[in-house]
Amino acid sequence: MVHMRNVVRAAGALVMVTASAAAFAHPKLLSSNPADGAVGEAPQKIELEFSENLAKQFSGATLTMTAMPGMNGSMKTPASVSAATDPKVMVITPAQPLTTGTYRVDWRAVSGDTHPITGNFSFKVK
Repeated sequence: MVHMRNVVRAAGALVMVTASAAAFAHPKLLSSNPADGAVGEAPQKIELEFSENLAKQFSGATLTMTAMPGMNGSMKTPASVSAATDPKVMVITPAQPLTTGTYRVDWRAVSGDTHPITGNFSFKVK
C-alpha cells in the first residue's frame, strides 16, 4: 500500500513538472522564407514559422535594408506585418517591391506565456 502511494505521488509530481515546463516554453523561430543567408529574387512576402501559436497583438517585425550598391548605413523598409491562417506563422509584406540589396528582419514573438523572444535574420536580393 505504501509503495502504491509513492507511485501516485511520483506520477503527480511528474505531471506538475511537465505542465510547468510547457507553461514556460518560449516560441522559437523554426524557419523563414527566405531563409537566413539566402540570395535570390525579391520575395513578395516574408514568412516566419514559430514553434508555438503567436499572440499577434504583441508579436511583430521590422524590415531594414542594410546594404545596397552606393549606400552607407541602413534604411527601414515600409512593410506590414500580419498573422497567417496558421497561428504559428507571421507574414511580412513589403509596401513596395524590394530592390537589389541586403535586408534584415528583426522579429519579436510572444506566445501564451507572454514572454517576448526576439531575433533577426538576413537575406540578399539580387
